[in-house]
Amino acid sequence: MVHRVPEYLHSAEVKRTGRGQTVVYRLNPEARWSDGRAIGYRDFAAQARALSGRDPRYEIADDTGYRRIARVERGADEQVVKVVFARPYADWRRLFSPLYPAAAYGDPRAFNTGWLERPPVTAGPFRVGRVDRTAKTITLVRDPGWWGRPAKLDRIVYRAMDPMAMPGAFANGEVGLMEVGLDAGALRRVRAADGGEVRRAGGPDSRVFTLNAAGAVLSDVRVRRAVMLGLDRDAIARSDLVGLGVPARTLGNHFYVGTQPGYRDNSGVHGRYDPAAAARLLDAAGWAKRGRHRAKDGRTLALRFVVAAGQPIGGREGELARALLERIGVRVDIEPVPADDLFGRITRGDFDIAPFSWFGTPFPVSSMRAVYARPREGEVRQNYSGGGTATIDATLEKAVTAGDPAEVHTLVNRADRLVWQEALVLPLYQRPQLVAARVDLANIGACGFHQPAYEDIGFAQDASEDG
Repeated sequence: MVHRVPEYLHSAEVKRTGRGQTVVYRLNPEARWSDGRAIGYRDFAAQARALSGRDPRYEIADDTGYRRIARVERGADEQVVKVVFARPYADWRRLFSPLYPAAAYGDPRAFNTGWLERPPVTAGPFRVGRVDRTAKTITLVRDPGWWGRPAKLDRIVYRAMDPMAMPGAFANGEVGLMEVGLDAGALRRVRAADGGEVRRAGGPDSRVFTLNAAGAVLSDVRVRRAVMLGLDRDAIARSDLVGLGVPARTLGNHFYVGTQPGYRDNSGVHGRYDPAAAARLLDAAGWAKRGRHRAKDGRTLALRFVVAAGQPIGGREGELARALLERIGVRVDIEPVPADDLFGRITRGDFDIAPFSWFGTPFPVSSMRAVYARPREGEVRQNYSGGGTATIDATLEKAVTAGDPAEVHTLVNRADRLVWQEALVLPLYQRPQLVAARVDLANIGACGFHQPAYEDIGFAQDASEDG
């Protein structure tokens, strides 16, 4: 899954040194940014400094890994870079991927806002040609300065489009590639389109319900566990995945998906559907059932289920959650919010339950550590539940330090069991990748854990044609 791309990197050597670790990168001397500058030491140093979390002016989302870097040193030339870690870091391959130019990270303003209008610098087979805000398109054109294999396509056009309009655009030949998502209706339409096909993969993404442990209503772990026991994950998965032709298997892990090495189903009693046990927990937490709903000190137990307006999946999940939790005397109020404000609400903690998908990576320990470690003051919040424990933090810290993959798997699964006990996030299922593509479009589609080589994307020649 993770491999060296020779167009950028000739080699990377890692060595444990006492309590620390050193990685020596030898870059391809031909590698250039689109402004002509060589890719090298200065870019690594600027990125390590900006993402370390030591300067609060940089509005970063996660400092995992970068915070462990003690210094970045120049080697024999600009293309030899030595990264010295104060503490070992198992997922060192995750860092500097992608690598950004020093100009982008040189000061906080450039980092925070310099890329909002368009990427100022690129380094690949394509560069940005045109941004058309009226047509809502971005056109990438072949970069003549690219030093690798020539790109097969002259240009790639990305178009922002209402999801409801995408299947029609695909059927009409206006777009050649589109994400189907979890829309069974869209899947039927693109399947029927002439010259199209649906490509499938088991990707790293997962669908979850996040519970706001930092909020007043769900601050009691007993109430959170009751809510989770009152939600039938099998029913939700079947509802979401109906008509997509994929098995409705519930996910039993917060860090690994089912097709990933290290995956274990750790849900146990915490992930089962047990409304009777849920009711007992609510009783123990002091919520007495009065009529159809439960009350404590005169307050009805009501949960705000925040969804993106116009998103069918989230709306259906909210309705199903409302029906399920009604059975244990919990009222659910569905609150649609504009799609572009959904994560603003979630980040502010202005919700009780929120459904969304986590987009995973080949590095589940590092990428999900910030989601389940207790939030630190002053950092951008990624732990949307707001909960956690010192034991979870310590276990994840050991996992990102361990060098043996088997030990990493053991530690991550130990942390996962602790997260289940805290009832912070309810995993639902591994989100399938379903991508509609023209039948002659090659080397792109549902890529799973892999990233496509954009220079290899192209149109296959008809076998009936000469040459």
